Amino acid sequence: MGFASRAARSALLAVCSVAAMTAPIAAPVAYAGTRIKDITDFEGVRENQLVGYGLVVGLAGTGDSLRNSAFTRQSLEAMLERLGVAAAGANLNTRNVAAVMVTANLPPFASQGSRIDVTVSALGDARSLAGGQLLVTPLMGADQQVYAVAQGPLAIGGFAASGQSGSSVTRGVPTAGRIASGALVEREIHFDIAAQQELRLALRNPDFTTAQRVAAAINHLVGANAARATNPGSVVLSRPSDYAGDMVSLIGQIENLEVEVDTPARIVIDESSGIVVMGENVKVSTVAIAQGNLTISIQEDPFVSQPAPLSRGETAVVPSTRVNVDEEPGGLVVVPGGVPLRQLVNGLNALGVTPRDMISILQALKAAGAIQAEIEVM
Repeated sequence: MGFASRAARSALLAVCSVAAMTAPIAAPVAYAGTRIKDITDFEGVRENQLVGYGLVVGLAGTGDSLRNSAFTRQSLEAMLERLGVAAAGANLNTRNVAAVMVTANLPPFASQGSRIDVTVSALGDARSLAGGQLLVTPLMGADQQVYAVAQGPLAIGGFAASGQSGSSVTRGVPTAGRIASGALVEREIHFDIAAQQELRLALRNPDFTTAQRVAAAINHLVGANAARATNPGSVVLSRPSDYAGDMVSLIGQIENLEVEVDTPARIVIDESSGIVVMGENVKVSTVAIAQGNLTISIQEDPFVSQPAPLSRGETAVVPSTRVNVDEEPGGLVVVPGGVPLRQLVNGLNALGVTPRDMISILQALKAAGAIQAEIEVM
């Protein structure tokens, strides 16, 4: 990795120097506010996970092998018994049935009779669920209570095809699918939010400054000390005694308030894919950067060695190797303090530095203490 030449290093110095000279007189950047509803979660207003076990029928010979999937056979026999068909001990050898797990998320305040989407995933050795129909499947919560019932045809995004010679082609995941509006809500989760006197707002990205700004925005609207930041991740909202409405109307007024979200200076690096993500607040202190370019070239020029006439020698290929080492003279480039990191990165990009080289430079700057930011390596 390296800068191409002295001209390249001079260009980087010029970019960083111009950024340093223009930073004090640049106009402040106007940040758009973010709604409170987009950065916080209200206590008690959340989804609940549901799970169930069922059978998918109607598969074109791509279902479970009953000899290898004992649970599929037992489930099929139990279902037929409930329908009045004596299947116990029968020689069942169909591959049109597959045992599946059904999952769904129950939205907050979902009323009885509303519909939700479900995801269906194969349990056994089924090759594909394409064309299958999910039979009635109860969906239970963590308390083992049934909250919804799922049924319907599956929509599969992938496919699989195979021939008699053994060749096969698979695209996507043919053993998992979805049923849009495939579950009917049977039980509601009761939560009387209107009667609450106090509610907690949980910040999705905890930060002291953001929490204080959220509380200040709420108090400015309500006109009382209705909100207080108890920690960087929580803001407690109390309904004022002289407030005419209930907690629902109070939330409706404050959730669209806009606040400026503050983020810590952080750089996230994914070395496996060469991705670098950095925050706006990352700054670079005064530092000198040197980077050399070492090139090693190896050239093979074999030649044929021919013996003299009437001699006992043999014709042979003799290897010939030439190794050249070319190293450009290195130099230090001084980056003035206070330059935003984005200016440094723009200069490196203009010089054609690869993402992996940029990752090494950022890590070296962090080791030298020249970056006031936290570096997180994924």
